[in-house]
Amino acid sequence: MLRINRETDYAVRVILALAKRGDEARLFSNEIQREMLIPPTLMPRIVARLARTGLLNTFPGREGGLMLSRPSARITLKDVVEAFEGPILLSQCLQARGEDDCPFRVNCPVSPKWGRVQVAMLREMASITFEALAQESLSVPMVVSSFVS
Repeated sequence: MLRINRETDYAVRVILALAKRGDEARLFSNEIQREMLIPPTLMPRIVARLARTGLLNTFPGREGGLMLSRPSARITLKDVVEAFEGPILLSQCLQARGEDDCPFRVNCPVSPKWGRVQVAMLREMASITFEALAQESLSVPMVVSSFVS
């Protein structure tokens, strides 16, 4: 099964929480953690990675908090997923560099199809900005179930 991990999902929630408040908003991590139902044990690790990859600025102290490192219109779903998952690769054959990597490389009918699917998926993920996600989330009431992943 192809799927993102939980930390990636939580990272998307962190960026979305900030984007919903506006590009200049600064929130405490515990506010985001409660609002987005992120386990407290994972929050520091998620914030650290988002900061390390340049998606988030952190400010220490009583007046500190978290803030987007750039406008939400310039942060995409692809940015966050790749920060946590690494480069997105649907099939190992797309990464093969030499003819010896795959015995079917020259006449493979499948590899080009995987390539097209991957390009389409990456293009779609790159087109989804957190500005758009924030606007959409503000126009649609969020229903929170009792399930916490």
